[in-house]
Amino acid sequence: MTDWFATAPGQYLLAWEQAQFDLAVADLFGYNAVQLGLAELDGLQANRMPHRWLALPEELLGDAMAPEGSSPRVALITDAAALPFPAASLDLVVLPHTLEFSADPHHVLREVERVLVPEGRVVISGFNPTSLWGLRQARGRVCGRLGLNAFGASSLYLPEAGDFIGHWRLRDWLRLLGFEVEADRFGCYRPAMRTEAWLQRYAWLDRAGARWWPIFGAVYFVVAVKRVRGMRLLGPAWKPRRATSSAPVSVTHRH
Repeated sequence: MTDWFATAPGQYLLAWEQAQFDLAVADLFGYNAVQLGLAELDGLQANRMPHRWLALPEELLGDAMAPEGSSPRVALITDAAALPFPAASLDLVVLPHTLEFSADPHHVLREVERVLVPEGRVVISGFNPTSLWGLRQARGRVCGRLGLNAFGASSLYLPEAGDFIGHWRLRDWLRLLGFEVEADRFGCYRPAMRTEAWLQRYAWLDRAGARWWPIFGAVYFVVAVKRVRGMRLLGPAWKPRRATSSAPVSVTHRH
């Protein structure tokens, strides 16, 4: 996965996603924010919360090394499906391609719902399986299973690991967990080319695709807010009656 994001299409996708994350989290306020996975992207760099962490599993710790190689960027070593936070303690959770590379993505979402405060937000990005990139990936996997060397594993365009989750499937999961989708968008409409020169030749498709076939972008971006339905206390159905006094009331007269 790390090697793919270092390629020309990987850098093209990361640039688009970085702009989307910066725009989405810039005006989100709170105290605690966590990014789970993908050290190649800083999804919290535009956010101003005082406590921001990057959390990675132990096997990906080497991917978070700083450019000079002196110290890791990672602040937490944890599994996304078992977060070391109490319930309702985080204001923002960022999941860049975390769900599709998780063994149990639905459990990861349940864990995110647990640690988010009411009205907290989760920001998710993922590969779109119904895009040109996704279709080429599906073709490569089918040919690989059939043993066709010409279109085998080497023809895979996206990272080999991971099970890509459809946009509408993700929205259903979020709705079942009590999230409300606040914003979603698609991006990266250029064909599945491997070189920078060819990707630049089709740069005009980013504008055309966003206008004419928006749901077929190679990657989707979703912002959802955790809704907690409050209880309304109902009073008794009857009206209280005034208590009547049985004792006589003495009246004072001037005369």
